[in-house]
Amino acid sequence: MHPEALEARLFALPGPIAVSACLAGMPTRYDGTDRAHPLVARLIAAGKALPLCPEQIGGLPTPRKPYEIRNGVVIAQDGDDVTEAFQRGARSAVKLCLQAKVRAAVLQPRSPSCGCDMVYDGSFGGVLVPGHGVFAGMLLDAGIQVLNAAVFDTEA
Repeated sequence: MHPEALEARLFALPGPIAVSACLAGMPTRYDGTDRAHPLVARLIAAGKALPLCPEQIGGLPTPRKPYEIRNGVVIAQDGDDVTEAFQRGARSAVKLCLQAKVRAAVLQPRSPSCGCDMVYDGSFGGVLVPGHGVFAGMLLDAGIQVLNAAVFDTEA
């Protein structure tokens, strides 16, 4: 499906669309920056966006160490295991989505929370592998469609 058609379908859904808070321009990424995205800006302007950062909801600070998923465990390069914080935040964020009757989410690519389809492999070498971040996986398990924000990017 073309990005324009997919976007039109999102806007036609009743209720809010969950979005990664960093895509909404909030400085919630591990390094304290954002990844503001034009589609998410349009969702915000239309009053359709529900920005969430499961990592912050789970109690992790910003800025924080970069984390990746290795064998189902969310770790820092130094071996620090933060799986429970990621799971706690994802569970709470999914609960908010269900209460708000969210049917779809537009998420930050490659993130150990929000990544959909591809995530970093835990080697901290920039290697991507098929899989979902903790939040994206829990959304899918709850029957909520997840979309990688990159599918809306078009070449200029």
